[in-house]
This record gives sequence, C-alpha cells and structure tokens, in this order.
Amino acid sequence: MSSALANGLAGAGGGIIAQIITYPLQTVNTRQQTERVSKEGRDSRGSALFQILQVVRSEGLLGLYSGLKPSLLGTAVSQGVYYYFYQVFKNRAEAIAAANKKRGRGDGSVGMFSWLVVAALAGSLNVLLTNPIWVLVTRMQTHTQAERKIVEAKRETLLKEASQNALTASSLEAKLAELDSSKPLPYGTMLAAREVYDESGVTGFWKGVIPSLIMVSNPSIQFMIIESLSKQLRTKRAAKKKDVQNITALEIFVIGAFAKLGATVCTYPLLVVKSRLQAKQEISGNVSLRYSGTVDAIIKMIRHEGFRCFYQGMRTKIVQSVFAASVLFMVKEELVKVFAVLANKSMFKSVAADIK
Repeated sequence: MSSALANGLAGAGGGIIAQIITYPLQTVNTRQQTERVSKEGRDSRGSALFQILQVVRSEGLLGLYSGLKPSLLGTAVSQGVYYYFYQVFKNRAEAIAAANKKRGRGDGSVGMFSWLVVAALAGSLNVLLTNPIWVLVTRMQTHTQAERKIVEAKRETLLKEASQNALTASSLEAKLAELDSSKPLPYGTMLAAREVYDESGVTGFWKGVIPSLIMVSNPSIQFMIIESLSKQLRTKRAAKKKDVQNITALEIFVIGAFAKLGATVCTYPLLVVKSRLQAKQEISGNVSLRYSGTVDAIIKMIRHEGFRCFYQGMRTKIVQSVFAASVLFMVKEELVKVFAVLANKSMFKSVAADIK
C-alpha cells in the first residue's frame, strides 16, 4: 500500500470518528453562525448551552445529529481526498528538497512556505470535489431553524392583518392555532438536494465555494504548524540521541489541538459567511436576510448585524474543532502505523514465499 493511500484511508477513518464524537457541537455551531440578530437585539440566544437545550427540547436528542449521514460521507470523502493529495504533494516537495540538497541548495528539508503550498493545493482540490456534500449538511443542520423563522414571519403577518382589521378575532385565533400545530415535514438528504436545485440549479451545490477556497488557508496554516512542530520535536530528540520517529499519540493530540486553534481563530469569519450562503435563504420577506453572493453577504452582515456577527459561535467552534482535530490526528497516526505493520507483514510473507 502506498503512503498516499495509507494516509488517505487513515485520514478518512480518523475524520469519521472525530465527526461522530463532536457532531452535536457542530450542529449547534452551524445554527449559531446562521442566526440573524440585529445590532440592537443581540442576546444569549447564540450561546451553546441555550442552543443545545433548545434543540433537545424542540427536536429531541436526534435533532443534534441532523444531517449526520451526509456529514459522515462528506467527512470520509473530504479527509480521504485531502490526506491522499496532501501526501502526494508532500512526497513531491520532499523529493524536490532532496534534489536541491544534492545541488548544494538547502539542507534537504521542506520549508514552511512549501508546506503551505502543499496544504493549499490539497485543500483546494478537496473543496471543489466535496462542496456539494457540505451544502446539504448545512441545509439539514439549519432546517428546523429556518422553518421556525418562516413560522415567525407568518405569525407577524397575521398579527399585522389583525391590527389592520383585515382579520376577525376568531379567524386570527384559528389561524394562529393552525400555525402552532403545524410541524416541519421530514427533511432528508434527497429533499435537501431537491430544494437546493429548485432554488439555484446545479450551481447551488457550490454555494459558499469562494469563502471555502479562501478558507483553504485554515488547514494550510494548521498543517504548516503541525509539520514545523513535529520537525522541531524530531530534531530535539535526534540531538538527544532518541528515536527520531517516536512521537507519541498524546504529543500528536496536543500538536493537533494547538495547530487547529491557531488556524480557526484566523479563518472563522469566512466560515460564518460560508454557512450563511449555504443555509436556506428564503426565510422571510426581509431582503437583508438573503445573500446573492460572498460580497453581498459580507456587506449585509456588517450593515445589519455589525462586525461581531463574524464571530458568532466562535467559542463553540474552537471547542469542537480543536477536539475534533486532536482526535483526528491521533487516530490517523495510529491507523497509519497499523497499515505500516500490515504492509510489513505482507511483504515478509511475500519474501518468505519467494525463498521457499
């Protein structure tokens, strides 16, 4: 098994495990990001605790796992694609660095900028191939929230009509009761896909792709930090005549957490913009709640909600993403070791068979 394939499979496995463990926080965070609150009306509705309690109370525990199936598929594909191409480009970068050393240029190691380019290339391919899956996941995570906004808009319309004597008291009471008794229809992956296609056609599945491509800098920064810290750790151990390759799972966990924290803080505003674009737009008659593109979203968010909206739910995201990244890297590295052992055993058996 090639190192690229082993890393791709290990990344997919680690990503799935991390996603299952942290998915409730991810669901809550997506709803926090897409919650529209005016500059004057900001309150505790965006807190993680309130969102969790609200989801459990109105939708049950399963509400915290809305969109889990396509999310697991997206995680497996995304992590597999990313780590596969990351290893391919990494191998190429290391080969170029080694060739340069032979020519008398450099010490044979890959520099920070090269790691950044490697991670950016792998991330860009990943975004272009998997964006449709994440559009569906975002829709499913925020569906109940969008439906609640629609109900609130209808209620406001009925009360306005009643205040203008367009509705009688009995008629208003009946319509409000009917509105309160209505429940959202089951919202599966196919229904979400049909809704996206009806709204924007095929291009709708690539909503948010521009901020997503810019956000490639997140894993790029993350992997640059990881590779640099890992290199420093190996160098120190080599100087102390310790096993250069002996980086423990706990150390990988800590390095992954630190790297993800730095990358998340730098790129979080773009994540909020992406979630806003991918969520259902037609949630009321208010034009300020609908975005035609990335620039339009940024302008309207600043105008109607202020700069603070770009950091809505950031604390929740930091907890979720740092823990998920730590679990992912720890599991991935352990799986890579397992694959290496299995490959060695297979090679040993092959050699033994040839000797016989």
